[in-house]
Amino acid sequence: MTELPALSGKVALVTGASRGIGYGVAEALVARGDRVVITGRGEDALKEAVEQLGAERAVYVAGKAHDEAHQAVAVERAMEAFGRVDYLVNNAGTNPVFGPLADLDLGVARKVFETNVISALGFAQKTWHAWQKDNGGAIVNIASVAGIAPSPFIAAYGVSKAAMINLTQQMAHEFAPKVRVNAIAPAVVKTKFAQALYEGREAEAAASYPLGRLGVPSDIGGAAAFLTSDQSDWVTGQTLVVDGGIFLNAGVG
Repeated sequence: MTELPALSGKVALVTGASRGIGYGVAEALVARGDRVVITGRGEDALKEAVEQLGAERAVYVAGKAHDEAHQAVAVERAMEAFGRVDYLVNNAGTNPVFGPLADLDLGVARKVFETNVISALGFAQKTWHAWQKDNGGAIVNIASVAGIAPSPFIAAYGVSKAAMINLTQQMAHEFAPKVRVNAIAPAVVKTKFAQALYEGREAEAAASYPLGRLGVPSDIGGAAAFLTSDQSDWVTGQTLVVDGGIFLNAGVG
């Protein structure tokens, strides 16, 4: 990023942000003047992301999202580096299995929930106690359209994202009026994480979208920027579907 905007005074913690949707969110927030703490598993990828975002605006903490010690260190790093953590974007997620529920390994199901749901709650608890409880802010949970309607072969992921949507509502109720909590439910976004859903057949996959293309990380970054802005000050407990119109195809005709 060659030209940085003036600082907004706000700080965000974005999980799973070394690439893909998480990086797109971090990029959108830095572009408006926020400072960010990004997390992820790969230290090299995180270092590269910080270089692209601007080392004076971004720091990183490497670790596994479901690790409570890592969650604590990430929040502490935000407080040490920037003195506050106004926004939390829970993006870290996993989908290690494709197949029907009838044959799903329960250990894998537990891993999916631990990473996709429990980690989001853990980060939210720590951010709440470190800053937001007394100073306010916003939380954005990255869910999925798979959490709104059945998605064959990624059922465990979809069920976890449905839980994320309900978690959003629960936290929005409990954290009000200090903190607004909303979710974003993307359809297929062109990332390494979702590659198996469109690789080698992108044109075919995109053809079913009324807007004629798959999503890109900046689409979700823009939505997250809105949900952490003053323009959304009266919005909480909602799930913003960002899907290129794919749900329109559910109609009759």
